[in-house]
Amino acid sequence: MKLGKLTDYATVILTEMARAPEQRRSAVDLAQRTHVAAPTVSKLLRQLAQAGVVEATRGAQGGYRLAHAPERISIADVVNVLEGPIAMTSCTVHGDGCPIDDHCGVRSNWWRINAAVERALASVTLADMCAPLPAAEFPLRRMPQAPSSATAGA
Repeated sequence: MKLGKLTDYATVILTEMARAPEQRRSAVDLAQRTHVAAPTVSKLLRQLAQAGVVEATRGAQGGYRLAHAPERISIADVVNVLEGPIAMTSCTVHGDGCPIDDHCGVRSNWWRINAAVERALASVTLADMCAPLPAAEFPLRRMPQAPSSATAGA
C-alpha cells in the first residue's frame, strides 16, 4: 500500500500550518517553507478548504489556516480527503459486487486489516506530525526488492 504523492505533500503542508495554527498563510509562503511547488500547494489548499480541513480567507489579510486545532485533525482525515475512503481491498469499501463474495474465506480478515490501518492513521494527528520520532526510535525499513530475472530461477 502506498499513498499518493499529493497526500504526502498535503501532510507536509498541513504539518507546517500546524506549527502556528492561528496564523494565516499564503500558498506562496507555504510553498517556500515546504519546498512543494506553488501550483501544487494551491491545488491542495483548495481541496482541503473544500473538505473543511483548512479555512480560506480572501483579501489583504487573507490566507489559509487550519479549520480545527492540530490535535483534532488526523492523518486519516487527510487521507480520506485526498485518496477517498481508506481501503485495503474494494470489498472493504463497497461491500458487495465481488464475483467470489459468496465463497470468499478472507473477506472478514481484510475488514479487520482495513480497520487496523484506519485506526493507526486516525491515531496520528497533525500535532503529532510536528514532533516526529527520532530515527533511533523508529528505524526506517526498506522494502524487500523483487528478485531480478537473473536470480529468479536460481
